[in-house]
Amino acid sequence: MIYKRVLLKLSGEALLGERSYGIDPKRIAQYAKDIKTITDLGIEVAVVIGGGNIFRGVSAASNGIDRVQGDYMGMLATVINGMALQSSLEEVCVQTRLQTAIKIEAVAEPYIKRKAVRHLEKKRVVIFGGGTGNPFFTTDSAAVLRAIEINADVILKGTRVDGVYDSDPEKNKKAKKYDTISFSDVLSKNLKIMDSTALEEIEFIIESCEESMTNAIKHLEKELLNIRAGKANPSMLSSVKVDYYGATTPLSQIANINTPDSQTLSVQPWEKDKLQDIEKAIMVANLGFNPMNNGESILINIPPLTEERRKELVKIAKSEIEIAKVSVRNARKDANNEIKKIDVSTDQKAISEEDVQSLTNKYVSKIDSIFASKEKEILSV
Repeated sequence: MIYKRVLLKLSGEALLGERSYGIDPKRIAQYAKDIKTITDLGIEVAVVIGGGNIFRGVSAASNGIDRVQGDYMGMLATVINGMALQSSLEEVCVQTRLQTAIKIEAVAEPYIKRKAVRHLEKKRVVIFGGGTGNPFFTTDSAAVLRAIEINADVILKGTRVDGVYDSDPEKNKKAKKYDTISFSDVLSKNLKIMDSTALEEIEFIIESCEESMTNAIKHLEKELLNIRAGKANPSMLSSVKVDYYGATTPLSQIANINTPDSQTLSVQPWEKDKLQDIEKAIMVANLGFNPMNNGESILINIPPLTEERRKELVKIAKSEIEIAKVSVRNARKDANNEIKKIDVSTDQKAISEEDVQSLTNKYVSKIDSIFASKEKEILSV
């Protein structure tokens, strides 16, 4: 055999089979049989397994979960996959050991290099779960690290495609397949075959940048709701907060807000004894409204806007638009500054900065679209 000791990197997605989530028993059983075929030839096999079929830390971070917590959750997902592979291997009479970088002694050994090597020498398949045991590192990084530590002759990566392409062959039928490729080409062409720590950092920086830009849009939309266009709309009272049994509560959570006609807002509290508190809260919000309490509900007359006032409101809206654009550009600046600190090629930095600029263009365009819609609303009589 050309190789005596092999490290196989299995992505979590490789366990999906025909499923969109979780583990396909038929697929993992086939992997177990394939690994047995290799071990029967006398080759020592170690496996690093991913967890993307169950949980992915980077994606979780972009959706509001703390990145560190998200990565640890992803590590636990790799342990679940490791246990499943271990069970399938033992079904075909292959001796295994599951080692984890984080201690879960009830189900696995803690990772110890000497023990791992000893298991391999005894022809046991060693499955490494828990990634590197540290956040901000992918299981690809763990695979390279473990391969170096156990003196593996080669790393083989199992994914959902049959080779290295210039783009995703599942999405692009004309994707070009490479027979051989250097590491520098992988970086310069942004092929994303395996995540290096630096490339993972860039991905996180860009996702954080987009999150900041998204928040700028959300803040803009909230501020524009307070710029009334003359036609009654319940959203005009979205900023009103009421003291509700000691808790500051949005008005919409303690009352129904309706529009009997285009110039009137009606606020019907769920509890009549809160009428005065609501009236006070509307006044404190300083929206320029004069609420009228009739003992049953609160009515607010929305006077029609003069042409001069409409022009003033457009200027106010433009001011909010510029603030949002500054926030987006600041997010771009922060992201580019972080990218400059990362140890990757100049070409990779340029590619990443282009990605950030594309995001910037996208969100500036969204802001312009929001303004056009708001301006039309304000100027419509």
